[in-house]
Amino acid sequence: MSLTERIHSDHGLVKHLGNWTEAGHFEVKARRGAAVLDLRSPDLPDDIDIHLDLDRAMVKLLVDDGAAIDHWNLEWTARGRIKDAWTTTPAPDAAPTRRVRLTGSVTNGEIRVHRGGIALLTAMFSRAYVQDVRRAHKAGGVPTVADPAGTYQS
Repeated sequence: MSLTERIHSDHGLVKHLGNWTEAGHFEVKARRGAAVLDLRSPDLPDDIDIHLDLDRAMVKLLVDDGAAIDHWNLEWTARGRIKDAWTTTPAPDAAPTRRVRLTGSVTNGEIRVHRGGIALLTAMFSRAYVQDVRRAHKAGGVPTVADPAGTYQS
């Protein structure tokens, strides 16, 4: 049985960064708000399903460079778009490291996909990162918000 995470943002900003879940299914409902989902954790399954219900809202997905985003079954009402700027061109024979399937509906909304270094910077410019660095310093560990996979080298 796989877990389902429910994320709701109504006129606000919701951020889930670092190793925050092991779920493979997400339900995101946002109305005039924004949600940031960090999907770079090695604890997440390779196939992730995200059901969206966006009304004048934005969802930002932080993924690895090799992640494949499938938005074929996404319904658009009025304006909307997906902003996905690949930082590097994937090799033609390389298999994606993770598949993210987007379903549901978007009304006057936007989906932004941040990959690799841009995803790292997005996570680092947050209050959660500062709190994580302080926690790691006190406990003697390493921060997990910036790099959930733990490949961080000091």
